[in-house]
Amino acid sequence: MFDPEKPPELMVQKWINASAPLSLAALKDRVVVLVAFQMLCPGCVEHGLPQARRIRQRFNPEQVAVIGLHCVFEHHDAMTPSALAAFQHEYKWPFPIGIDEPDGRKLPKTMAAYEMQGTPSLLVFDRGGRLRRHYFGRADDMMVAAEIMALAIEDKGSPREQAAGIERKLAASLVVPDHDHHHHHDHDHDHDHDHGHCGDGCGCGHDH
Repeated sequence: MFDPEKPPELMVQKWINASAPLSLAALKDRVVVLVAFQMLCPGCVEHGLPQARRIRQRFNPEQVAVIGLHCVFEHHDAMTPSALAAFQHEYKWPFPIGIDEPDGRKLPKTMAAYEMQGTPSLLVFDRGGRLRRHYFGRADDMMVAAEIMALAIEDKGSPREQAAGIERKLAASLVVPDHDHHHHHDHDHDHDHDHGHCGDGCGCGHDH
């Protein structure tokens, strides 16, 4: 069973636009924003990746790390590592991009381990490495920015009580848009979540 308190490490075949391989463990003292995408997914090109670019531009990378993860579950012959490198070169995405390791079946390994429903998916980890947000589809810019800021304010190694207090303040302050489909990993109850599917053409979902 997936545990957001101890999420699995990324399983990456290759990194693009990175000086060295990255890992969640190495980024543990920072808030980590991960956008899972496919280069041929319209929702990723129109929303998911541009949103990640805006986050990278507005937050200090020493405090908030932004990374991309190319999760290919369709059109494998078209979305090759060399095609991704050209895609990165043309669009100049300002963050490292990992290629999710294929497992010889439909879903690549990290995508399957995190039970992602499709692309784009946005995952947000706190400074302790816990998964606190998991969006599928079009995540609202202001909502995501507020949540990132709240996690950035949390102390490194903050106890569950502090995390739970911040979650309660966020819940009281933010109005969730009707079209948002996300998992809210609250830290004051058991982690039992429904998996939402975005039905507004905002993402590329996979079959189960």
